[in-house]
Amino acid sequence: MTFTHGFADNNGLRMYYEVHGREVPGKPPLLLIPGGGSTIGTNFAELIPLLAEQRHVIAVEEEGHGRTQPTSRPLTAENSAGDILAVLDQLNVEAVDVLGFSAGGHTAVALALGRPSIVRRLIVASTFVSRDAVPDEFWDGMAKATLDNMPDTYKDADRLLNPEPGHLERLFELDRQRILDFPGWSDGELGTITAPTLVVSADRDVVTAGYAARMASLIPGARLLIVPGGHGDYLGEQAACGGDLRTMHATVPFLLRFLDG
Repeated sequence: MTFTHGFADNNGLRMYYEVHGREVPGKPPLLLIPGGGSTIGTNFAELIPLLAEQRHVIAVEEEGHGRTQPTSRPLTAENSAGDILAVLDQLNVEAVDVLGFSAGGHTAVALALGRPSIVRRLIVASTFVSRDAVPDEFWDGMAKATLDNMPDTYKDADRLLNPEPGHLERLFELDRQRILDFPGWSDGELGTITAPTLVVSADRDVVTAGYAARMASLIPGARLLIVPGGHGDYLGEQAACGGDLRTMHATVPFLLRFLDG
């Protein structure tokens, strides 16, 4: 299977990207945005081979994650969306379908809102778009969280790629502060999303199925998919699935059906 990789510069931030599979006539590339703490590998290693059989796939790593080194700026959805635009410009890609998982879903929404002409179809998976999506206990726990709370899967992956002292701690703080400072979007802002959208969540996810349904109702024409499972196991996310890929294999046909529209 064809695989290339590189870096795209956005005002000093060099975003790492990978390209899998081959161009498919009539279908734009599918852009994958991992969740907080994740690399392309920990989030999408199991999923990419299935998708790349039918789609041209571009995967990125946000600031401080994997091979994309941190800078002095804050990690926000809007900043990451700008980095992704630099990737697409370097690859001469004019439009993409987008799948963003968890915090990567925030970046996907920011991209769809900020550059609607680029996002043909949008999948937001296991994410939320407003601060009332989770109870106060969530925010209290995030404020008090330490590196010990980070899944070992993410720690091991970052230490393998970035063994220098302090990198893992910087990654953790970038992600923690990103969520604590997340402002969310108003119902009116969500109502301006023009890309056909699929909201995906698990029945034992960070947010409830009821919240996912409400989120889908705010995006014009959005569809909703609730799958049995937890936060990302249906995408083969390594920290969630524990090597059990049955839910992922059951979910992929629904994702591809939506993308084929």
